[in-house]
Amino acid sequence: MAEEKKDSLLLPDITKEEGFRQRISTVGEDGDRKWIFPKKPFGKFHNARVFVTIFQLAVLFGMPFVRVNGEPLILLNVIERKFILFGITFWPQDFFILALLFIVSIVFIVLFTVLFGRIFCGWVCPQTVFMEMVFRKIEYWIEGDFNKQKALAKAPWTKEKMFKKGLKHIVFFAIAVLIANVTLAYIIGTDELFTLILSPISEHALGFVLMIVFSAVFYWIFGWFREQVCLIACPYGRLQGVMLNNDSVVVAYDYVRGEPRGKLKKNQETNNGDCVTCNLCVHVCPTGIDIRNGTQLECVNCTACIDVCDHVMDKVDKPKGLIRYASENNIKNGTKFKFDGRVKIYSAILLLLVAGIVVLLSTREDVQATILRSGGSMFKKEDNGNYSNVYEASLINKTADTIHLSIKIENKQGIINLLNHEWTAPPQSIIKRVIILELPKVELEGMSTKLKLGIYDDKGELLTTTKTKFLGPIH
Repeated sequence: MAEEKKDSLLLPDITKEEGFRQRISTVGEDGDRKWIFPKKPFGKFHNARVFVTIFQLAVLFGMPFVRVNGEPLILLNVIERKFILFGITFWPQDFFILALLFIVSIVFIVLFTVLFGRIFCGWVCPQTVFMEMVFRKIEYWIEGDFNKQKALAKAPWTKEKMFKKGLKHIVFFAIAVLIANVTLAYIIGTDELFTLILSPISEHALGFVLMIVFSAVFYWIFGWFREQVCLIACPYGRLQGVMLNNDSVVVAYDYVRGEPRGKLKKNQETNNGDCVTCNLCVHVCPTGIDIRNGTQLECVNCTACIDVCDHVMDKVDKPKGLIRYASENNIKNGTKFKFDGRVKIYSAILLLLVAGIVVLLSTREDVQATILRSGGSMFKKEDNGNYSNVYEASLINKTADTIHLSIKIENKQGIINLLNHEWTAPPQSIIKRVIILELPKVELEGMSTKLKLGIYDDKGELLTTTKTKFLGPIH
């Protein structure tokens, strides 16, 4: 009992010391939502992020309108199961290549995290880019810096507050509508998007509903959920803890140089470290953490704390870099970055996967065919003594050209009846046809005969082959 009592008395002290690890920064001690009002960032890293953001937004909003051979540069049409990535069209039959591309992207992110922590989140993640570099900028423009935002949030609902809050959310929703329309352009294409916009709502009710739903989701994310996407919802942030090691380069506070902290006193020498406890690194953080507590999952590596700390170091005539990109081993032992065994293994796996994708893309056929017997159908004996089967053919033209196709039986002597259908495949299309194959009895190999079919163009060049089975009577 005495031992339990002693442990229980120690628990509050531990909780107090490590309190920042017991709950996220957006939740107060009473469990209620704690709103984050970060100070307006500035500095060389922020300026670099602005340039990166301008480029990224230009790419994100411009790519749906870029066309290669009449097709969008990128199209993610899940409705028709048609995907175009940088001019290369992928159909459901190419799903394994898309799956491999997805695996490559995951391995690349893991490798990048092992090397540089959560730098992806701070610099190029769309959530951070839109939240911090678009919506937060609008908030600063309408409501002012963090002190004014806090005062406005606590103020009663005056005409000024209603005007500022109303204007902000109107602009927020307008941008959300723009983002939703661009998202739809990636899914259905710009031509179909403009048709939806210019046509009466009654003709495209589903498309209009989708646009409203997307807009509402984006507005809710950037207007209310905000930084909690990074803190709670994003699985990448949760995985970061198992991917980092002591050699990973992250935004870090140099505790060797900065501790013990203390106020700077004029004309008085102290044994304090370089940290002057101005707390500006906390005020400027968009996720509300104190970087001086060490690496935390909530840190998105946005570099705002680096900029503001460098500014303070300039003012107090101390070297910059108290907060900087560094690894734990670099801060503690002064060691430089090195490629360890884990990084080498990840790099090797990534190179092998990329090589595999290159091989698959280079050997991918321009025309792909699937010919299967019609479900539930039986063979039929024709008047000429031959036996016939009915087939459903699906042919995919992955090229940018119209192809006139023909079909031949490669391994047997037989007759192909195309039922007077044209076998012309437009560019980037799937055509479906019904055909009848006839085989004489001497060509049959029992109940099931394996057939090899060749698909040719109008010049007689073999484009692809496919296999199917022919059902016949028992000998």
